[in-house]
Amino acid sequence: MNVAIVSDAHIPSRATEIPDSAKERLRDADHVICAGDFDSTDGYARFVDLAPRMTAVAGNTDPRSLDLPDVATVELEGVTFVVTHGDGLARYAMGLADLAEREAPDADRLVAVAGHTHDVLDERVQSVRIVNPGSVTGAAPARRATLCHATVANGEIDLDLVELD
Repeated sequence: MNVAIVSDAHIPSRATEIPDSAKERLRDADHVICAGDFDSTDGYARFVDLAPRMTAVAGNTDPRSLDLPDVATVELEGVTFVVTHGDGLARYAMGLADLAEREAPDADRLVAVAGHTHDVLDERVQSVRIVNPGSVTGAAPARRATLCHATVANGEIDLDLVELD
């Protein structure tokens, strides 16, 4: 299963469009995970149009009218993803690992996905893989537009960072 992991589009406050290369990957994905900060109902609608199979959460700039959860959990091919927007606190990765373990204590393979910082992150804390895909539009303070592509099968995950044009 091909999974696109994105965050922090910030349309329209910091970006005007989803990059074409990201649109292609979103359309081609079997599932999309978004860690919030669409920034507007229009920004959210653009993602829904491209990715009808999406797990998404609210970011700190999202209008509450989107009615997105703060935390969502989805199991794909034996890998459990716990998704939240995150914060900029010093214990970012440790806090995400703790959240993931609370939300899915029985998961065999656990991945915590968050955004907020616009900084790409892929590290392991305890038994949890922590992933921040950066900003899909390259919205400041990101230096470039990025997303993560995951191939998930039989409880295993292969994850790559994709720098977008």
